[in-house]
Formats: sequence, C-alpha cells, structure tokens
Amino acid sequence: MIYAFDTYYYPDCAYTVCLAFESWTDEKEARIYTEKTAVVSAYESGAFYKRELPCILSLLEKIDLKPEDIIVVDGYVTLDDTGKIGLGGYLYEALKRKVPIVGIAKNEFAAPDSKRKAICRGESRTPLFLTTAGTELESMIENIKNMHGNFRIPALLKRLDQLTRSA
Repeated sequence: MIYAFDTYYYPDCAYTVCLAFESWTDEKEARIYTEKTAVVSAYESGAFYKRELPCILSLLEKIDLKPEDIIVVDGYVTLDDTGKIGLGGYLYEALKRKVPIVGIAKNEFAAPDSKRKAICRGESRTPLFLTTAGTELESMIENIKNMHGNFRIPALLKRLDQLTRSA
C-alpha cells in the first residue's frame, strides 16, 4: 500500500490526512485516514519537520504499516549533499528505516542535493522535486510521472491537498 500524507494548519489545530492507494496509477484512493491534533510547534524556518512530524506519527498509529508499504510526504527527504535531512528523512529515522519514504516537493530547496531530481509531469514546465529514503530514486521518478492525472500535481496528491484544507 502507498500512504500519502499532508497536514494543514488552522489557528487552533493541525489537520492531517492520509490517502492510501494500492498502485501508483490508481485514480482513486482505497482509504482515507484523518486526524485533528493540537499544533505542537510553531513554524520554524528550516525546521518544518518539528511541526509536521508529530502529526504524521500520530496518524500512523491508526495504520498497520508493513515493510513493503511506501509513504509519500509533501516535502523533502534529503536537503543537501552534506547529509542534512528534511521531514521525510526524519520520518524514515522515526520508523527505524523500515518503511521507504518518498518526498515530493513543489518548491525547490536552495542547497544543491545530488539525491534530488526535478521531474515534470504532463505538459507542465514547472517541476516537482523528488527525494527518497529506503527505495531507489530512479524507480520512483517513473512512478510519480505515471500517477493518474494530466497536470503537474498528480490527481491523488491534489485531492489530498484539498482534503487537508477542507476540515
């Protein structure tokens, strides 16, 4: 199963949504998980993971993860060539490196990272930025390119974003 997570922050809470789907080419999710939690950390530039990681870990308690599952996060796994990690990297470590993580970011991180690939989908000339841990980056590039939808953002990830904002 593939589990894609996103969190949206309201003034009084964080709303985290996870869409579960069986195949990268699925048009519709198999299951939706949701949870409202208190915001545990204020936004801190360069430390996004401090705010979002607790939300994802809390929602993951409702999911029976298996080693063959994959988690997708809205953000980066790696941030640069010096070994600095982002939200996905911290999640990978929190899960004891047992579940592969795919980070899909909409905006480019400034520091160079040889483990980051820019990919364009559909007719868009604006790339998505892909990083991974526990799985091969090259195979994930094709998976993301082949996700359902004709636009830059795959349809399921667009739906995920919409659901987090509609709490």
